[in-house]
Amino acid sequence: MGKIIIIDFGSQYNMLISRRIREMNVFCEVVSCEEEIKFDIDIKGIILSGGPNSVYDKFAPIIHESIFKLNVPILGICYGMQILVKTFGGEVVKGDVREYGKNKINIIKDSSLTKDLNKTSKVWMSHSDHVGLMPKEFDILATSNFSIAIIKHQTKAIYGVQFHPEVTHTDEGEQLLKNFVFNVCKTEANWSIKDFIADKVKEIKSIVKEETVILGLSGGVDSTVAAALLSKTINKQLICIFVDTGLLRKNEALEVLKNYEIFKDLNIVKIDAEAEFFNALKGITEPEEKRKIIGRVFFEVFEKAKLKYQSAKFLAQGTIYPDVIESISVNGPSQTIKSHHNVGGMPKQESFKIIEPLRELFKDEVRKVGVQLGLDKALVNRHPFPGPGLAIRIIGEVTKDKVLILQEADQIFINALRKHNLYDKVSQAFAVLLPVKTVGVMGDVRTYENVLVIRSVNSSDFMTAEFSRLPYDFLDEVSTEIINKVKGINRVVYDITSKPPGTIEWE
Repeated sequence: MGKIIIIDFGSQYNMLISRRIREMNVFCEVVSCEEEIKFDIDIKGIILSGGPNSVYDKFAPIIHESIFKLNVPILGICYGMQILVKTFGGEVVKGDVREYGKNKINIIKDSSLTKDLNKTSKVWMSHSDHVGLMPKEFDILATSNFSIAIIKHQTKAIYGVQFHPEVTHTDEGEQLLKNFVFNVCKTEANWSIKDFIADKVKEIKSIVKEETVILGLSGGVDSTVAAALLSKTINKQLICIFVDTGLLRKNEALEVLKNYEIFKDLNIVKIDAEAEFFNALKGITEPEEKRKIIGRVFFEVFEKAKLKYQSAKFLAQGTIYPDVIESISVNGPSQTIKSHHNVGGMPKQESFKIIEPLRELFKDEVRKVGVQLGLDKALVNRHPFPGPGLAIRIIGEVTKDKVLILQEADQIFINALRKHNLYDKVSQAFAVLLPVKTVGVMGDVRTYENVLVIRSVNSSDFMTAEFSRLPYDFLDEVSTEIINKVKGINRVVYDITSKPPGTIEWE
């Protein structure tokens, strides 16, 4: 089976590259830039990722020499292109003009990489450095207004692009990657989600053997699919723990347990830990501190459960790749965006061995796994809900009163989306309570109450997202109902920030 290797230089988009290639039914894997890549007949090509460093920095990561010994095609993306330039004797310099966001490139020389691309197209750039001096062995294939956009080695299948073809903002990025994978690398499309499931089942069995696994079950898509995969693999060895944190959506605990009635053999234990979470969060306002506290308290709950289930050696989580990207570097020098309670927010521990069967997947891929495992579409297509719950949708200190206000407002918003058949047309929607009060007028009486934000985004992979273009009449109806029914809110605003520059959640 042919495969593509992605070298991790710390880009936030590493697994997005991987996801694009897997969509082509081609297997790929991400490895550290420090790792030696040994010869493997299945390796058909190498992709060098982007990264946050400048190639001229003292401790900037470099290309491992083993890559060139493989004698397979190479594609460098952003930092990956710049490190190729430096390696082959060129020069990378800080640009007078930074290029961030959408830009245009012009193809000036045809190649296998640019086959079937328009001569001019829009791309997504994210760099402040550019090629100052080209290596003698390379040709320029395309340029933007301020930089060299695509290069190629004159005699070898080594290419570099200054933009990010893996993001949906690059109009013809998918075609460029297909050109590299199929035209340049001559790879065959022979991998599928079914192969992923089969490989994971074997992997889990080999790791767990006869031991017991505790799974933190939240009711969200990720933990549900993880439960289905583990249940298929180890059956009665799985114990699912649903923790009622007091930070869930309105009636969430009852709905979650009802939804799981379809799993006849799933062993689910409900633990009420509302007091523990609220006590731990008292007086805390900083987002990262909130996330780490929630991760710690979750873990303490699981540790107590372990006293009851002495045979439990493993803790399973529904971690997916966007969680990993925003929390920590997977293998390379990436930067932390925010700690997710089940990744960067979890304290160091020795009580459990961690199993994260969905760690390499994006949200839409997780849903595909769920469908393959026979899960009901109503479960698989639920909007994401963060593990820390409403704690990161209440800006500032989290209190019971604020949670009750947000639960009511959020339910009105979500019910309205369902009523107008908009729920399945957006990727994620929710409300955020701000620590800001404004003056209002209700019944000729002055009010001084909180501002509520409603947010809805559309995304295929949750690495990038556009705010949903919801109808004005719908937003008017939602705003009016919230203000009329939820005491404590007198102003509703709609968040029209995309990702990037924002994140989907506010904290």
